[in-house]
Amino acid sequence: MKLRLEISEMGFSLVLAGRTVLTHSPDCPAVTVARGQPSVRMLRGNFDMTDAPHDTVIPRQWHADDAGIVLRDGQAAIARIDLDGTGFALTAIDPRHDRLWVRFAAQPGETVWGGGEQMSYFTLNGRRFPMWTSEPGVGRDKSTALTQIMDATGMAGGDYWNTNYPQPTFLTSRWLAVHCRTTCYSVLDFSNPAWHEVEIWEAIARFDVFAAEDPQALVGQISAHFGRPRALPDWAIGGAIVGLKEGEASFDRLDRFLAAGTAVSALWCEDWAGIRETSFGRRLFWDWQYSRTRYPDLPNRIAHLKTRGIRFMAYANPYLAVDGALYGEAVAGGHLALRRDSNVPYLVDFGEFDCGVIDFTRPETCEWFATRVLAQEMLDIGIAGWMADFGEYLPTDVRLASGIDAMAAHNLWPVLWAQVNDAALAARGQQGDALFFMRAGFSGVSRYCPLLWAGDQSVDFTRHDGIGTVITASLSAGLVGNAYSHSDCGGYTSLHGNVRSVELMQRWCELAAFAPVMRSHEGNRPDDNLQYDSTPELLDCFARWSRVHAHLAPYVRLLCDEAVATGLPVQRPLFLHYADNPELYPVQDQFLYGEDLLVAPVIEAGAVERTVVIPGDGSWRHVWTGTDVMPGAHVIAAPIGLPPVFYRMGSQHAALFEGLHEVMAG
Repeated sequence: MKLRLEISEMGFSLVLAGRTVLTHSPDCPAVTVARGQPSVRMLRGNFDMTDAPHDTVIPRQWHADDAGIVLRDGQAAIARIDLDGTGFALTAIDPRHDRLWVRFAAQPGETVWGGGEQMSYFTLNGRRFPMWTSEPGVGRDKSTALTQIMDATGMAGGDYWNTNYPQPTFLTSRWLAVHCRTTCYSVLDFSNPAWHEVEIWEAIARFDVFAAEDPQALVGQISAHFGRPRALPDWAIGGAIVGLKEGEASFDRLDRFLAAGTAVSALWCEDWAGIRETSFGRRLFWDWQYSRTRYPDLPNRIAHLKTRGIRFMAYANPYLAVDGALYGEAVAGGHLALRRDSNVPYLVDFGEFDCGVIDFTRPETCEWFATRVLAQEMLDIGIAGWMADFGEYLPTDVRLASGIDAMAAHNLWPVLWAQVNDAALAARGQQGDALFFMRAGFSGVSRYCPLLWAGDQSVDFTRHDGIGTVITASLSAGLVGNAYSHSDCGGYTSLHGNVRSVELMQRWCELAAFAPVMRSHEGNRPDDNLQYDSTPELLDCFARWSRVHAHLAPYVRLLCDEAVATGLPVQRPLFLHYADNPELYPVQDQFLYGEDLLVAPVIEAGAVERTVVIPGDGSWRHVWTGTDVMPGAHVIAAPIGLPPVFYRMGSQHAALFEGLHEVMAG
């Protein structure tokens, strides 16, 4: 199956598997070129990106040659299109034309998904989505006071399109997908229903095109293209990862979780390398060696936990604090990115402390960080995995060893960071056993990163930054190649008086139990917020849902095997299995857990019921009550502790699902 050129009296079209991908005519040209004049400002991972394009040319004429198509403005050649199998390249003849716009064909009523990991909108129709990895923002809604405060104090409010993990890939309900093979800044623009437009800040753009007969096959093609995942290790799916960061006291607190009947797979201590108090909250000391002050006997503690069937997890990111021991070693080894105007290391302000940027374009540096830091300081003392944080902060004015321009390297950075983490696991033969998880990503990260987490949600129910964004994030990322996602159970960001409620903590447990990995987090201001061991009620809640999560491990194991074989994500949009029902296309507040479980979490404060869409043509059984429900929209009672969860009648896993009622009762 190859991309085919079809010529008509009016112009030409590119067609794949009977689907029109792109159409060009003098009245509706497919390509525009211009020269850019960008302005880029960064503050702590938040970016202000503007452009003033000029010398714009819209080539309306064209002719075909042996290699492809030449687009002209009169007699002047402006750009050319070269077909290559199922893809094509668009090149500006004058390389000073470093802005390209490509219009892809759209059909009336066509639904579009993709864009990487999107937090606010699952379907992309009617909106523009810049593809630039960054902090997603706090609040992410310009009409709210919190977002306005964060914008005013640090460019940090964000908007609906801000994401840690963008990816210039879109899928349509014609079961067609287009991927822009670039790392530079780009925009997916679906604001005009007449076409789908991609803007690229580069003089050449390459596109991969996929077509299939159904969405499952299309997602499988995309996953194979970017790299299928490994299966998650048994220990990671067999219980909850308890996140605590109180130094030695964390071990005593863990015992309280165990005494309450919590199914624990791992203890996760972000603060293993020490802490730093800032105005934002309790931060970590960014020097990736265990703190002899905070954890004086950590290797032995880790070994003892393992005898009890519990792993120990930690934290790392691709930066080094200037006041840490490893910073000097990095400087001496030439491992840091430099300022453009000197050989001085480039320092980034992370909020009251400065850090050097590890230069992952230098092979010797990748080897040093993977083996000397991640393997030696972490894996070799028994650490079984870590949060591989950040990756979004590469400044656009930094000088890199490879010579690549930082504007082109910025989006690539999360992928390089994932490669280094994966190389550390490979160096110790622990791929498939040790586990790291990331929030940042870009095209191809799925080949190296075994697990996503949805980033730093606010500790609330807000539409654009609260608990519900976790579902949207998982569903959108799953369509573009990422099989496994999870979240900070309880939320993370607590600022300006926004703190956790008991209800939020309870509802987040109900959601987290139906993700492949269940992991709690104390948040950025742990002393101001409720924790799962703050009260007997919350501790019992977390313990109960951890047992639900552990009970489903045999089912999740099969879903992991399926992900490896087919690329299908564990948490799935309803249309992935019911593509003949367009009413399911926009559903983003419930999901299929595999093919046989339907989960409809409660994501609105105060709600004790919610509307649930039951798909298909057969009945589904309510897990907690045993009531059978037929397809359609139903208002389902959803008191705290009983979120709507159904299993498909006739499922071969029915006995396992029926056992959930006993787990909850116990």
